[in-house]
Amino acid sequence: MSLDTPFPHRIALGVEYDGAAFHGWQQQGSPVLPTVQARLEAALTQIASHPVKLTCAGRTDTGVHGTGQVVHFDCAVDRGEKAWRRGGNSLLPPSLRIVWAKTVSVDFHARFSALSRRYLYVIYDNPVEPAVLARHLTHTRESLDIDAMQRAGQYLLGEQDFTSFRAAGCQSRTPFRNVMNLRVVRHHRFIVIDIEANAFLQHMVRNIAGTLMEIGAGRQQPQWAARVLQARDRTVAAKTASPCGLYLVSVRYPMEFGLPEVAVGPAFLQPFA
Repeated sequence: MSLDTPFPHRIALGVEYDGAAFHGWQQQGSPVLPTVQARLEAALTQIASHPVKLTCAGRTDTGVHGTGQVVHFDCAVDRGEKAWRRGGNSLLPPSLRIVWAKTVSVDFHARFSALSRRYLYVIYDNPVEPAVLARHLTHTRESLDIDAMQRAGQYLLGEQDFTSFRAAGCQSRTPFRNVMNLRVVRHHRFIVIDIEANAFLQHMVRNIAGTLMEIGAGRQQPQWAARVLQARDRTVAAKTASPCGLYLVSVRYPMEFGLPEVAVGPAFLQPFA
C-alpha cells in the first residue's frame, strides 16, 4: 500500500470538463469560485462516504478545457465502476463529466506515472467572430498560414529550455521540457495546434500558440520561433494566447496500468480526426 494514504483502494478516473464554467482545476481558498477539483471531490465524497482528495495529471487554468484529464483518489471501499461514473455524474453539473473509472494499483499516480501530456489548441480564422463555440476556441480575423506555423513548430521539438514560453509565476524548478510532437493542421476554418510533451510549464502551450499565430499572420518568419526559444526571455515572445482554445486531450501512461483508451476530444472536432 502507498505510504501516503490510509485507504486500501485507488481509483483512476477519466474526466471531461468545460473550462468556461470553472475557475481552473485547483481548489481555491474561496468556496465561492467554482473549480473542477472542488466540484468533483464533493461528488465523490458523497459516494465514498468519507472525504476524497484528488490528484490530477495536469492542473488547468481558468477557461482551459479538459477532454482527457486523468485523476486518482484513494478510498476505503471500492464502490465499482458504475457507482463512480454514473453515480458521480448524477451529482455533477452538465459542464463536468466522469468518462470512465477504473480500479488501479497503489503504484499508479495520475501525475508522476504519466509519460506525456497532449494538448490541442483550437483557432478559428474567419472575418466574423463565431456566435457558437465562442468560449471554446480562439478567434482571429486574420487568415493564418499553417505551413509557416508547422515549420516554426519544428524548432521547438526535443528537450530544450522553454524559459521564453513560461509564465512569470511558473513554479517549476526547471525550464526544460521534452516536446515529442508538434503539428499544425487545418480542418476547414478550424486550425489545430497539436502538441505533446513529457510535461508543460505554466502557460507554455498558450505562449507557443501566441508565437505561432504571429508567424501564421505573416508578422514573423518561421525562424523567429528558434530565436525566441534561444533568447530564454519571456518578453521576446508573443503575447499569451487566450485560454478559450486550449484543451488537455490525453495523458499517456505505461500500458501495465491498463487504462481505457477514448477518442480524442473536443467532440466538435472528432468528425475531422
